[in-house]
Amino acid sequence: MLAEDVAWQIQDHPFDVMTPILRRKSRIVVALLLVILVYLLVGLVPENNDVLWGFNYVHDHYDWSQQKQFYPVSEYTPLPTGQPRSLPSVQYAFKEDKSPEGVAREAVLESRCVEVKEAFVKSWKSYKNVAFGYDELLPVSGEGHDVDGFGGWGATLIDSLSTLWIMDLKDDFYEAAAAAVAIDYSKTRDTSINYFETTIRHLGGLLSAYDLSKETALLEKATELGDMLYMAYDTPNRMPGFWLNFQEAKAGKQVAGTRSPSAAAASSSLEFTRLTQLTGDNKYYDAINRVTQVLDEWQNKTNLPGMWPTYFDLERIELDSDSSFTLGASADSLYEYLPKAFAILGGLEPVYEKLYRGAMETIIDHLLFRPKTPDQANILFSGNVWVASEPRLSAQAQHLCCFAGGMFGLGGKLFQIPEHVTIGEKITKGCVWAYDALPAGIMPEVFNLLDCPTLDPCEWNQEEWEIVGNTKLKQGIKNVPDPRYLLRPEAIESVFLMYRMTGNSEYQEMAWRMFRMIRNATETDLAFSSIKSVKTVNTVRTDSMEVSTMRVCDLRRLIL
Repeated sequence: MLAEDVAWQIQDHPFDVMTPILRRKSRIVVALLLVILVYLLVGLVPENNDVLWGFNYVHDHYDWSQQKQFYPVSEYTPLPTGQPRSLPSVQYAFKEDKSPEGVAREAVLESRCVEVKEAFVKSWKSYKNVAFGYDELLPVSGEGHDVDGFGGWGATLIDSLSTLWIMDLKDDFYEAAAAAVAIDYSKTRDTSINYFETTIRHLGGLLSAYDLSKETALLEKATELGDMLYMAYDTPNRMPGFWLNFQEAKAGKQVAGTRSPSAAAASSSLEFTRLTQLTGDNKYYDAINRVTQVLDEWQNKTNLPGMWPTYFDLERIELDSDSSFTLGASADSLYEYLPKAFAILGGLEPVYEKLYRGAMETIIDHLLFRPKTPDQANILFSGNVWVASEPRLSAQAQHLCCFAGGMFGLGGKLFQIPEHVTIGEKITKGCVWAYDALPAGIMPEVFNLLDCPTLDPCEWNQEEWEIVGNTKLKQGIKNVPDPRYLLRPEAIESVFLMYRMTGNSEYQEMAWRMFRMIRNATETDLAFSSIKSVKTVNTVRTDSMEVSTMRVCDLRRLIL
């Protein structure tokens, strides 16, 4: 029948024509309803699955948002209100260079960009092919591995979401995002999880991926996880412990940690603040704000006023029971988050600037040191301090401390303290110096140096070096108690930040040199591995990739 004939019949005989059409439609609707009902009755659709925002979303079987609070909060502290401040620009005002030299330079940088992306893609493909859903890929043996206390929820999967997006690997991003929103955080073989690691890797990873992609399912999953992590604060004094024990949380038997790493206790400000900003639920901000208030109360009452000790007794809220102070392991991100928390709150919470300024003043006076070198290199490192009758500095450098270069630079820009940017550059260049100093071209996990009595240049003493130093190492380095390289990203992060803050292309060259040495020393058939020692050119791979897909591949950001 021609279309015009149908149109004519509908116009002149609407009931006769439309009746069979409507009957057919009704039968189709009824049939579809019956199919759906049978589908649900036989259980082909799991009760906790749903199709949300285009994803096959899996709701956590245990709803932590409905869990009773045994130590409830009567009134939540809200986010600070008001018009966000106009903060100083952090990034250098880059200008396009259309000269022949500038065009040639761009071509070089683009070729490097391709190499770095290829390194990441190699790692990601191997993870996807042999370890997808596990916490990490074992890059030598080619197996998937879950880390105790991480829940077995695929930490590398979540940790890689933002990098996949930044590197414009959108198909891989959406495949990984689909797997991420199908995670059931109430299912795990662990009875307890590391609250800190789960917050920074999973909650931070989901929130970052949401902020980049605006995929609402990722925020929904972050909120479910946030409700679980919020239970870490359901203790008599609302201070968190290091471990979140699920049964204790459900029974109201949790207590705050008596020897909590300070970083673990105080490094949730970005994630919990952002979750409140996105959901409007003040409980997350209230939780971390209580820890911030403890930092404020104790800043000038510790054994090294201005800083906080490496470990906290939060059950009694006593921060003067430990006499060790560091920017390294167990303390690092406490300090790193201060300027970042100020920025994410739009400068509306002044306590973070106060904490930053006080801490940096003490760090400059007591922790930073200038190494003795024959050429009087204008570089700095951060050491460790033990307080007995007076502060005592150990000139020991940690790879973890390399984040401090970027931290000083960011704080210097945000709070308009130019000398802090200069200090940040010296710390960053110190880490690059350490990369160049070892045979593998990579900075070790821990090493000791000869140090000057002040931050000013000091005279080189060859006799002293020959007595206390290892003459097989670069002059200035005494010994290397931990020569491993664990694919640490901290030095790279600071080089990136310093390039973006200063516009100095010298940092791009440093980064490229570092990347090539890391690739040469760590690459395997599948991906990249931690190595046993940087004291030898012929490095030994240890079959570990540290719960992320070659973090150092974020170097691409340096070259964009």
